[in-house]
Amino acid sequence: MNHKTICLIAAALMVAGCAVTAEQVAAEKEAANSQAALGMMKTSFKTRGQASVDRLNQDETQALCSQYRDNPPKNIREKIEALNQTLTVFPADGKLLGDWKEGEKVAQSGVGKQFSDNPETPAGGNCYACHQLTKAEVSYGNIGPSLYNFGKVRGYAPEIAKYAYGKIYNAEAYSACSNMPRFGHSKILTEQQIKNVVALLMDPESPVNK
Repeated sequence: MNHKTICLIAAALMVAGCAVTAEQVAAEKEAANSQAALGMMKTSFKTRGQASVDRLNQDETQALCSQYRDNPPKNIREKIEALNQTLTVFPADGKLLGDWKEGEKVAQSGVGKQFSDNPETPAGGNCYACHQLTKAEVSYGNIGPSLYNFGKVRGYAPEIAKYAYGKIYNAEAYSACSNMPRFGHSKILTEQQIKNVVALLMDPESPVNK
C-alpha cells in the first residue's frame, strides 16, 4: 500500500468521523428542542373537562413512534407490536359481542377527550371520521380502510371477532405506529362499548353487513 492510498483512506475515515459527530449533534439538538417544546406545552395547558395534561406524557410506544416519525425499522416495529400484544386485555367473561345498535351510537359519537366535554359523559369512537361502515352514512373519512361488510367478507368466526376486539382495544398490537387510537388501552372506550362496536362489525343483522 503506497503513501497516497494511505492518505486517501485516512481522509475518508476523518470525513466519516465528522459525519457521525454531526448526526449526533443534530440528534441531541432535536432532543433538546423536543424537551423544551414539551415543557412549554405543560405550562400552557391545564386539565379541563375530559382533556388532561397527563396525555402529554408519552409511553414507550409513543416515544418510539415519535423517534422514528411513525416509520420505524422492522425490528422496532416488531418490538412495538409485541409490547402492545402484552398490553391488550380481552374481556374476562370471554364475550366479545355486545349490542350492535349501541355500537352504531358509539361509532357516530365524536364526544370525548376534549376540554369542552363533560367528564361524566361517555366518550364516543367517532369511527366514521376514518372509516366507511354502512351505506346509510354518506359522510365518512378514508384515513382507515372501509369496514363495510366487515363480517360478511371476513366471516363470523370467533377468531375474527377476537381480532376486531383486539384491534379496537389496541391497534398498536397489530400495526406499529398506527393512526388508530388505542381505544381500550387509553381508556377512551369502556369494555362494553368496545363489545358493542365489535357487534356492529360482526353481527349479521348489523347495517355494516347488509
